Amino acid sequence: MTLLEKLRCLFTFGQGVALPLPEIPSNSKPFSLFNHWFEEANKAGILLPESMSVSSCSRDGQPSCRMVLLKEFTEQGFIFYTNYNSRKSHELAENDKVALLFHWNVLQRQVRIEGTVEKISEQHSANYFHSRDRGSQVGAWASKQSQKLKYDNELKARMAHFSKEYAQGEVPHPQFWGGWRVKPTYIEFWQGRASRLHDRLCFEKQDDHWHSFKLHP
Repeated sequence: MTLLEKLRCLFTFGQGVALPLPEIPSNSKPFSLFNHWFEEANKAGILLPESMSVSSCSRDGQPSCRMVLLKEFTEQGFIFYTNYNSRKSHELAENDKVALLFHWNVLQRQVRIEGTVEKISEQHSANYFHSRDRGSQVGAWASKQSQKLKYDNELKARMAHFSKEYAQGEVPHPQFWGGWRVKPTYIEFWQGRASRLHDRLCFEKQDDHWHSFKLHP
């Protein structure tokens, strides 16, 4: 984090509680509001404001969550990338219901998202894969994500192997690696307030239309 980002982070700490922030307008549109909050999180100097928790659930009902990075978002959904052989991908393939959480602590804000997932197209995944740095591309081949290591240095050995194999030319896009799109059916914007009188504006999708309401904190 740069000095400027640290100063921004310090200046914005506790907004909504220690410092005033405007009420969330009831006539807000969900994706416009998310874009606005995301831009403000960037401007606040928050480290990796695109970090989000992804919660999935296995077929037998065991939930699990992990932090990933949001890479794209449109009104069609929120996209992140991973290994399709990972635990999260197996759970999402078995049960397409998913929840996301963004937490921007210095702004006293969080966004909760619930919905379903779908794989994006292979071409879409390949385009993003080739935009990554070369080390990350080779690392996608090296890592058998979520599988047990056979021995301590297995990952290093696999990285060395694929670095040699793809030393020249373009690193091919692995078919086992790609994007998931979370298609929201519920989005909640939470703004911290003094005396725990928090502002909660929710959007629920019904028949392709978003309906808004507020909740008690």
